[in-house]
Amino acid sequence: MGTRQMRRLGLFAALAVFSATPWPQTPGPFSREPMLGAVRMFYAPEQDLSRVDIDLIDSARREIDLAAYVLTDKSFMDALVRAAKRGVRVRLYLHPEQPGFRRQPGQGPFWSLMHTPGVVVRFKGDGELMHLKSYQVDRARLRSGSANFSFSGMRRQDNDLFVIDSVDAASHFVTFFESLWARPDNERLQASR
Repeated sequence: MGTRQMRRLGLFAALAVFSATPWPQTPGPFSREPMLGAVRMFYAPEQDLSRVDIDLIDSARREIDLAAYVLTDKSFMDALVRAAKRGVRVRLYLHPEQPGFRRQPGQGPFWSLMHTPGVVVRFKGDGELMHLKSYQVDRARLRSGSANFSFSGMRRQDNDLFVIDSVDAASHFVTFFESLWARPDNERLQASR
């Protein structure tokens, strides 16, 4: 074997060793949190994010856990009502200053959703923002992103929405959601029966 062939063989051997060696993990959040599932990304206003959200809610068969800063989009709330009426357990964890509460009690889509059997609502109790815009569906999919559940947030503003198809990602969110749900200073609202 000639010198040139030996160099090539040495180079291929070095590349094989280098490619088989895992990339070094640096300390920080990326080393502590697992990678979880396949991600679909959507962007408004180029895409109507409400269509994505409504399709996700309409696909629910067992449960939805939603944490929302703003919940004002009528078509999205209608989808949540439909889910509850077909037997899906719907838990909503909301920022306490929802615009729907400013209207006459008992009127409008927000009040209709709040009093739908199968919907349970808790409002964050302390003064800091509850700023999430996330929910899980059937512990199989997780939706998150910058878009509020409002007409302008899902259709007009520059926002993103991520759907992660992963039991692990949804379960990770459920664990966090349960800690939010269990806060002792939450204000509770049960649907009328």
